[in-house]
Amino acid sequence: MIRLLGCLVCFSAMVQAGSPSTPEQTFWQALAQHCGNAYAGVLAVKRTDRPDILVGDEQLVVHFRQCDDNLLALPFHIGKADGSWDRSRTWRYTWQGSQLELRHDHRLANGEPDLENTLYGGLSIEGNAEVQRFLFAERTAENGDALGWQIEIVPGERYSYGTFSGANWTWRLDFDLRKPLSELPPAPWGF
Repeated sequence: MIRLLGCLVCFSAMVQAGSPSTPEQTFWQALAQHCGNAYAGVLAVKRTDRPDILVGDEQLVVHFRQCDDNLLALPFHIGKADGSWDRSRTWRYTWQGSQLELRHDHRLANGEPDLENTLYGGLSIEGNAEVQRFLFAERTAENGDALGWQIEIVPGERYSYGTFSGANWTWRLDFDLRKPLSELPPAPWGF
């Protein structure tokens, strides 16, 4: 009985201290623990259904740049073979009630929002502490499958960002969480 009472006291203290109580909160904290770090990535699954923004020889960097209770902002930097960088994209995770939301902040090189292609995204529809899926409500595949983004975080191993159709990845980037970069990228365009 004393052992049970001790466990209840410990559990109560963990909840009061902000320990995650849902898979979404655990997922959020797994992302947030990398705040301030940047990681190199690779194109792991290339699109086969349409032209891809990546050809496979780019330098890919995700920077866990801004983290607070309501926003995780992760700029995605693409280094091209000619030495130039595309710093137009930032993945923005926020809370909408108890659901996570993923939005894509796209900017032009002058820092202005890319009004034709920004702030699209969706709410989390399913997942667990390591994987969350975000539904792109406006679109479905020709066969009726749901379309959206799948994000995985395998603690101490990798952060993956990509798209899905039905149960399959249609595009995926993997970032190596075992090796933080020693040099952080500059701010994304517009920040």
